[in-house]
Amino acid sequence: MNLTQLKVFSEVMKSGSISKTAKILNRTQPAISLSIKNLETSVGFKLFERQGRQLVAVPEAFYLLEEADSILTRVSSIQRTMNSIQNAEAGSLRIAAMPGPATYLFPRFISRSIGSNTNIKVTLFAHSSNQVHELAATQSIDFGFADANSLTGEVTKYSAEKMSADCFVALPQHHPLADKTVISIRDLDNLPIGGLMRKHVTTEKIVSMFENEGLTFNQILESQTYLPALQFVSAGQCIAITDPLTVVTEMKTNGSHGDVVFRPLKEHLRYEYAVLFSNFRPLSRLALDLKNKWHLELNRLLNEIDANPQREKLE
Repeated sequence: MNLTQLKVFSEVMKSGSISKTAKILNRTQPAISLSIKNLETSVGFKLFERQGRQLVAVPEAFYLLEEADSILTRVSSIQRTMNSIQNAEAGSLRIAAMPGPATYLFPRFISRSIGSNTNIKVTLFAHSSNQVHELAATQSIDFGFADANSLTGEVTKYSAEKMSADCFVALPQHHPLADKTVISIRDLDNLPIGGLMRKHVTTEKIVSMFENEGLTFNQILESQTYLPALQFVSAGQCIAITDPLTVVTEMKTNGSHGDVVFRPLKEHLRYEYAVLFSNFRPLSRLALDLKNKWHLELNRLLNEIDANPQREKLE
């Protein structure tokens, strides 16, 4: 007994005719008759009696019809589901992002990409960059988004596709430096500065830039992410050198109500992001599709603010 035989049987039961079934299924009448004969051999009894030119189903055939239709309906449902998965229209996702993008940009992208499709189930984590890298290394997520600088010792277990872009200076709206179109590191000498933790690689780069110019780096605020620092900038307590996605987020959400402005930093300071995924578990079509679309979205967002994004794959 196979699916083809069950489909032929179901059509013969409904049409009551070998010839009509042959036309419906676009097959020859001998092929239909042979399929019914083989099915009867499989079940061990006749399914139809001939009365003249008519086929009359035996009582047992109606029980088989109920079972056959149930199986065919289930198979059809599976086929539709698999087609949806193939077309990245169904499935489940486990994804993670560092706190900044996880608050707005990343979930906005995922929700807009999925739209009203309820066949896609999403589990979204907001973790530190180090934790996102660890989740990728342990195959706990389909893909993640984090700082590129948080690579773990298990980097051979996962891939990291990097994108870098220019940093900006965040200023209170009425700060004297807000009148400038471009800010130099020398403009920031001994000014109160807010930013990431002192051990973060970006802060270390900034400190090095100040030291190389013989300037004083006066950090009065350390934060795990840039968005909280903007509240201090908005209050006029400090300025901040921020990553470009923080600039995008603030421009999209207007969290400071216009009290913070951004200016390009004259010196070359790049912030490095990474999209992460396991080396040992192939991405589903859905995850691969969204991962690739996220790269495009990143590029679009960063180009909107002239942050000069560049993409490369980490070795």
